[in-house]
Amino acid sequence: MHTVAAVFLFAVLASSGPALAQPPSDDKIYDDVRLRLAGDRDVKGGALEVKVEQGVVTLRGKVRSEKIKEKAARITRKVKGVKKVINELEIELPGGARSTAGA
Repeated sequence: MHTVAAVFLFAVLASSGPALAQPPSDDKIYDDVRLRLAGDRDVKGGALEVKVEQGVVTLRGKVRSEKIKEKAARITRKVKGVKKVINELEIELPGGARSTAGA
C-alpha cells in the first residue's frame, strides 16, 4: 500500500515539476545577462551597467552604434527570467559626443 502511494505521489510531483519551478532570481538573471553581453563579439558588455529588479533589466553605459545598442537589448531579452528590458544605453559618437537616440 505504501509503495502504491509513494509511486502515485512521485508521479504527481513529476508531472507538475515545471509548474513548481521557481523563476530565476535577480542575481541569476544579472549573472546570465553579464555573461552573454560580455561574450558577444560586437557588444563586449564588460563596461555596461546591468541592474535587475524583479526580472526587469536596465542597461546603462556607452556603445559605439545604434546597432550594438539594439543587439544588447535583444541578447538581454533572451535570458531566462527577463520580463522587460529598459535600454538606457547611450551611443558614443566620434570625438566623445553622446546620443541617446532611440531610447
